[in-house]
Amino acid sequence: MRTGPGVRYPVDWVYKRKDMPVEVIAEFGTWRKIRDIQGAQGWIHQSMLSNGRYITVTGQTRTLRRTPESNAPAVARIEPGAISQVVSCPKDGGWCKISAGDVEGWLRRVEIWGVYPREILK
Repeated sequence: MRTGPGVRYPVDWVYKRKDMPVEVIAEFGTWRKIRDIQGAQGWIHQSMLSNGRYITVTGQTRTLRRTPESNAPAVARIEPGAISQVVSCPKDGGWCKISAGDVEGWLRRVEIWGVYPREILK
């Protein structure tokens, strides 16, 4: 992550975790200004970003559910800071379906970072 939109700007941070979710907050040509879960901001070339959608589990260890209901059977437990891919986030609920390795299930939106409260994915 650079301090400005171009290679002439110094590198401010190097991300080492694959598929780390970030929020794109501005664009300048082929550069994207991003913000991460900790609020750090900077510029990354678009070729360094993937088209996949990922989330980070927040707070405490969370229970991945079989269906989007609080009393649904547990599929797995996910630790805070775990990164998972978003499968879908229907507009009619507060849940997102995620894929964590070879396991898929549902987490409440308030338990994750990486999607907006009213964002619709798939």
